[in-house]
Amino acid sequence: MNPTILATLALSAAMGFGAAHAQNATQAGTQLTRDNGAPVGDNQNSQTAGPNGPVLLQDVHLIQKLQRFDRERQPERVVHARGTGAHGVFVASKDVSEYTRAAVFTPGQQTPVFVRFSSVIHGNHSPETLRDPRGFATKFYTSQGNWDLVGNNLPIFFIRDAMKFPDMVHSLKPAPDTNIQDPNRFFDFFSHQPESTHMLTRLYTDLGTPASYREMDGNSVHAYKFVNAKNQVSYVKFHWKSLQGEKNLNATEVEAIQAREFNHLTRDLIGAIKDGRYPQWDLYVQVLKPEQLARFNFDALDATKIWPGVPETKIGTMTLNRNPDNVFLETEQSAMAPSNLVPGIEPSEDRMLQGRLFSYADTQLHRIGANALQLPINRPRNEAANYNQDGALNSGSRKGDVNYQPSTRAPLADTAEFKATELKLTGTTQQARTVKTLNFAQAGDFYRSLNAGQQANLVSNLAGDLGQVKDDGIKYTMLSYFYKADANYGRAISTAVKADPERVAQLASKLKE
Repeated sequence: MNPTILATLALSAAMGFGAAHAQNATQAGTQLTRDNGAPVGDNQNSQTAGPNGPVLLQDVHLIQKLQRFDRERQPERVVHARGTGAHGVFVASKDVSEYTRAAVFTPGQQTPVFVRFSSVIHGNHSPETLRDPRGFATKFYTSQGNWDLVGNNLPIFFIRDAMKFPDMVHSLKPAPDTNIQDPNRFFDFFSHQPESTHMLTRLYTDLGTPASYREMDGNSVHAYKFVNAKNQVSYVKFHWKSLQGEKNLNATEVEAIQAREFNHLTRDLIGAIKDGRYPQWDLYVQVLKPEQLARFNFDALDATKIWPGVPETKIGTMTLNRNPDNVFLETEQSAMAPSNLVPGIEPSEDRMLQGRLFSYADTQLHRIGANALQLPINRPRNEAANYNQDGALNSGSRKGDVNYQPSTRAPLADTAEFKATELKLTGTTQQARTVKTLNFAQAGDFYRSLNAGQQANLVSNLAGDLGQVKDDGIKYTMLSYFYKADANYGRAISTAVKADPERVAQLASKLKE
């Protein structure tokens, strides 16, 4: 027998089925599959109940992406790893019972809170001077259970569908082969996501490098639902306004601070509270009736959009007045998740929020364990009563032989008045992008709201990263997005990265909102 054939057979026998499988995968080309090898039909859009309905749990590809993404790091958080926290109190000031029955908003009600501020992309010991969105997560220990308002300093996000969240973070994290963050990678991704133009425009202003957590606003990013005692629904967005005012750092100031200090945000917050200079934020809400959502020329539940022209109403004030006694036990073991909701507050159909409802809680179960909510920092001030049981580090004290419900032998029962509200649905299940995208207009509006100095800093900051992109196709695609948002904006960045403005303008003319 031919010795070459003998060698091939020996190699195949040694490698077994895995080698044949790998060969078949190579022959299959670039077909995307789930972990079980099944091909993926749509990796861009989550399955929803009609064009405006919630995301479906049956979307096994989305669930697997989020589950696998949540488990990529242990024990450090995959995102929001670098953070600092503080205790305080929220005092409600305005009667909003017309909109919600949530007890936390009863005027005069004082609710203990724990806030965790963080960067999003960079690791646990990264410099706090790095450009990044900043997490602003608040745990309210209400009389009806814990409510987590998990948001950012910026009012919007990069993408509108949770299907793309793992991909987005992968592109922004250090490259797997070099462990270095690379603009060639994340602009490659964002060039396929035109809705990111708005967030990138905001992030590359000095808002991306706050001077302190005290001098930083917070936003829910997503819309939620308020539900009143009559079970009537309103849609709301939350906004924390810093009473210290907003203050950010320009590139020169960032370099000067980073040369001598990489913990400036944490050190400032701890020092201010220790000295009795307790930071405060007023909480505002924007409110829309369900029928008002359709009045916009974009999807009002799109996380890449703000609600222009919708007035804000102040509903309370938060004061942070106590530092943690132990950072690990409190700040690092705090388990924030937007799925921690209370009566009177429900999630909207926002596709990003729908994915986060699963992903954040699942991450905490992986990171801390099945009994994470039994830890003091996460335990509700009212008694938790259910039949979730066992698991590692379970410190519960449930007794008796009834661990199921309903039972005639135990009184624990569900309460009908707290059932979720009903949502009328139309259409069929689908995987399709949002119809009213409006990818660029709000980025242009924001650019024009900046003064000349702020615009110059934005262009300089953005050009510093975009100028590193080697692929002309990616670079010009991104430039066309910024040009489409505002022609002056696009021309300024094109000039800064030495690109052909005519080519940029021509590409932008072919784009649709």
